[in-house]
Amino acid sequence: MKEYQLKYGCNPNQKPASVEIEEGDLPFTVLNGRAGYINLLDALNAWQLVKELKEATGMAAAASFKHVSPAGAAIGLPLDETMKKIYFCEGIELTPIASAYIRARGADRMSSYGDFAALSEECDEATARFLSKEVSDGVIAPSYSEKALEILRAKRKGTYLVLQMDPNYTPKPMESKEVYGVRFHQQRNDVKIDESLLQNIVSENKELPEGAKRDLLIAMITAKYTQSNSVVYAKDGQAIGIGAGQQSRIHCTRMAGNKADIWYLRQHPKVLNLPFKEKIRRADRDNAIDVYISDEWEDLLREGSWQEVFTEKPEVLTAEEKKAWLAQVSGVSLASDAFFPFGDNIERARKSGVSYIVEAGGSVRDDHVIDTCNRYGIVLIFNGVRLFHH
Repeated sequence: MKEYQLKYGCNPNQKPASVEIEEGDLPFTVLNGRAGYINLLDALNAWQLVKELKEATGMAAAASFKHVSPAGAAIGLPLDETMKKIYFCEGIELTPIASAYIRARGADRMSSYGDFAALSEECDEATARFLSKEVSDGVIAPSYSEKALEILRAKRKGTYLVLQMDPNYTPKPMESKEVYGVRFHQQRNDVKIDESLLQNIVSENKELPEGAKRDLLIAMITAKYTQSNSVVYAKDGQAIGIGAGQQSRIHCTRMAGNKADIWYLRQHPKVLNLPFKEKIRRADRDNAIDVYISDEWEDLLREGSWQEVFTEKPEVLTAEEKKAWLAQVSGVSLASDAFFPFGDNIERARKSGVSYIVEAGGSVRDDHVIDTCNRYGIVLIFNGVRLFHH
């Protein structure tokens, strides 16, 4: 198939809409549902991300995409009991690819609501069963087991979008797009992200453990497919905070850091033991946790809104408790898609436990950024590669 007719473009009024390829056939097959414009933008960007993650780490990889940026990305490391609880997968069979997607989905469950999932491996029954319970628009994978396809075809009253990607597809080296009648051409960003980009350590602290190398690769590859400016925090084989599409880099760093803080606060004993009502919808539970962690919670307690989701009035998670909990975090890796212009980014990153940073380097204030890292014992790497994505 050389051309595919879409439901509509970015918005319902943008009709007709289609995708096409000049040579050969389209690299994906629609196994169920009907694709939209944004669906395919998410699917094809997400596929590239998980394909590169697998190549860089040798492990099953998954991503959760929303509006052409990842909400989460991860590799298939096993989940401990705490992770199973905060990702709502207790009692579920966990294969490596299922673990990868559960991690990717769990990095930022608020943003992942209505996501497009991407899997580097065959979608198996375990992954399909987890997907069937989540609010998701579609999935792309190189193949599907018979049972997985049966489960996914039943989702959303039979309309769930299932795409099968040709894993051997290689696009042409040049790519193009049109904006307001003007056509742009450029070479694809085929820079290879591997450990060779982690050699130039410019900080005084040069201790870079294997786990940090893995997480820095995950952060860089995730940033490569995140709308710029972008900053990605990663830990234990997954992105835990992604700041996308901000005009100011410090705002990216703050956004990603705030998301990383929420990810860690979800593991606080008070959050793990919240008294939810039975059969509460997952989205309502996620929203309640997000509000409980935020500064809005005490207002909602006074208004009595807690009664909608909890069996009893939860104890407040105080600002002092949150600060003490977050102070325990360390060993977080961070990648920026371009250089940090000022040390304020380092100051914010360290508050979320960042110990390892990789960025392009090349700012006129590199010396200030290096000095700030040295002040806190942070390992700083200049990879010399800019990863803008638009």
